[in-house]
Amino acid sequence: MTGVHALLHVSLLIADVARSRAFYEGVLGLRANPARPAMGFDGVWYDIGAAQIHLLCLPNPDPVTGRPAYGGRDRHVALAVSDLTALRARLDAAGVAYSLSRSGRPALFARDPDGNALEFVMHGHPAPG
Repeated sequence: MTGVHALLHVSLLIADVARSRAFYEGVLGLRANPARPAMGFDGVWYDIGAAQIHLLCLPNPDPVTGRPAYGGRDRHVALAVSDLTALRARLDAAGVAYSLSRSGRPALFARDPDGNALEFVMHGHPAPG
């Protein structure tokens, strides 16, 4: 056993910080962590539970186009949500395409403005009211 016991953060490459913040903050409702240290390149960190998403504004060596249409067949990050219906409404209002999980479980896949695949899985109880 290696002793690996927690996921601390996931880094995603982005091309435009303002555009990504509009998606992650404006559409998904995340809040930026102001404690991101100076790193010699632009970016933003988001706390999600005990882990983080690090958006890194750096050149992307991978193709953004030509990715699988269904995010579940591409590398992706899975995030727990308490209200999948509310998330769908936010994605619809923002014009963000998504697809429902093919397994029939309460989950959907969407892509951020840079083509990074995100899975949103219903976890816990819906938020009140």
